[in-house]
Amino acid sequence: MTTRVQSTVLRICREHKNDRTRLVDIARAVQAEFGCVGEEATDLIAGAVGIPRVEVESLVSFYSFLSTEPEGGIVIRLCDDVVDRMVGYDRVLEAFEEELGIGLGETTPDGKFTLKRTACIGMCDQAPAALINDVVVRKLRPGFAREIVAELREHGDPGELATDFGDGNNAHKLVRSVVHNNVRQPGPVIFSPINRSEAIRKALAMSPAEVIRAVKTARLRGRGGAGFPCGMKWEFTRASGDDDKVVICNADEGEPGTFKDRVILTELPDRVFAGMTIAGYAIGAREGILYLRAEYAYLRRFLEAVIERRREDGLLGASILGKVGVDFDIRIQMGAGAYVCGEETALISSCEGLRGDPKNRPPFPAQRGYLGRPTSVNNVETLCCVTKVMEEGPASYCEHGTPASSGTKLLSISGDCHRPGVYEVEFGIPLRDVLELCGAEDAVAVQVGGPSGQMVAPDEFDRRICFDDLATGGAMIVFGPERDLLEVVHQYLDFFEDESCGYCTPCRVGTVLLRRCVGKILEGRGEPSDLDQLERIAGTMKSTSRCGLGQTAGNPVLSTLERFRGIYESRVKADPEGLRRAFDLSAAVKTAEGIAGRESVHAEH
Repeated sequence: MTTRVQSTVLRICREHKNDRTRLVDIARAVQAEFGCVGEEATDLIAGAVGIPRVEVESLVSFYSFLSTEPEGGIVIRLCDDVVDRMVGYDRVLEAFEEELGIGLGETTPDGKFTLKRTACIGMCDQAPAALINDVVVRKLRPGFAREIVAELREHGDPGELATDFGDGNNAHKLVRSVVHNNVRQPGPVIFSPINRSEAIRKALAMSPAEVIRAVKTARLRGRGGAGFPCGMKWEFTRASGDDDKVVICNADEGEPGTFKDRVILTELPDRVFAGMTIAGYAIGAREGILYLRAEYAYLRRFLEAVIERRREDGLLGASILGKVGVDFDIRIQMGAGAYVCGEETALISSCEGLRGDPKNRPPFPAQRGYLGRPTSVNNVETLCCVTKVMEEGPASYCEHGTPASSGTKLLSISGDCHRPGVYEVEFGIPLRDVLELCGAEDAVAVQVGGPSGQMVAPDEFDRRICFDDLATGGAMIVFGPERDLLEVVHQYLDFFEDESCGYCTPCRVGTVLLRRCVGKILEGRGEPSDLDQLERIAGTMKSTSRCGLGQTAGNPVLSTLERFRGIYESRVKADPEGLRRAFDLSAAVKTAEGIAGRESVHAEH
């Protein structure tokens, strides 16, 4: 065991108080130091925090931003999702591979560069994009990719790639990012002016029960997509017997096609932290955790500074705004790359220093969540709405939206449209009007709610964005006439297969079967019976999977079979002799031919 590895790893563990629940943070720090969490480090971490080494190995193997094998000092993570593929991902990948002399998943012989693919990094409005270590590069083209490699070979510092900063706080000295906010339409709730302390002052002038009543009166529903009433969630959590409660802000927007939280965290963090503080007061929590996805690590220093300033101003910490007994503080918990952690129980597992495996329910987080304590998990946009409700009151908030869907909704729009970006619209707006706003009049399909949502056809464009019609967490991807929707479905299924935690059989196996079946149809080997099989598999996954990922992973198939069945039927046909077209006898006996040392007569006829 080398002295440097031992001293560094043990120091990192001590800095995290040898706390087993901070295992994700420890592993991230070791990864940053050595380019991997190797055998030596694994043994040292396990010993320091007092757990079997297999638990460390299990965690490292789960998260995509961690590795057991050494990676280069510069890791290029090229975003590989549907939107990036629509605008040139393949050409950019080819340029990186040629310039580096390696393929995906490989490291250059000198150990300087590793090239990897990654799922959506929250940059669909400026794709193709990549993360180079924690630095975002946007609007990539083959020539630009080659220039990046040449520049990094010269100075070796990804931070120097950002020379032309984006708008707003993207140019802040603690951010210094090329990212653009692309706020195309600010609205009256999320993007309205904010007084940093007003909402908290008004909340503290009320009792916790009155605060919850105000949120319920505002009919505020969670903005993550499911739409569970926020006030009811708080009420359940407050009613739990344990006095040691927790508020968690879910800032892990991993749904391909969504990037609204990126903008909120960049421009409106005070509104988010105020919402968390109000939630803490309402449910009786002293601790708050912002779970920040690994892809947004470039915002961490800035967010930490905002939190510290709020402490200095008496808006966080002990006796908030001088009110004795009202104590609440926030820490940031970094993710490490796992889509499933957007599910609230998986997110809680990650906060506890575990693999991001979903938990069985019941008990629900409101009863027993983070470290067994009653926990309220709310997403970024929901907490912004809480702040607005406290600032202006429930009646004013309810002036926006519809009776069943009060307020506004942030939409992340990308794909085949002239004006991709973030739009704040009132609930109840027709989808057709949204398409007009973003310049997508020739759309032939719209994926509403990301891959786990639904593909909407033109005859449904008059449907409305609201909880009782087209519910969405915010992602909206537009497809024009030139897109092959079946190829889109196949790419989404590949994403779900890759991101499944593998815990339950319906999801682990079902995602593979769906992807293979759609791939077979794309190759021209599909049969009419395959369509029934796709529906059966997706239906089984929906009803028997353990968490929301598996329950919605079949939606790309189900929604397109329902609304675009012709794209499947045009590519399947029955064999005239009644044989299975998908079965390749020659391929099936190839291994046996090698063993026997001769060709199969049956395969030739």
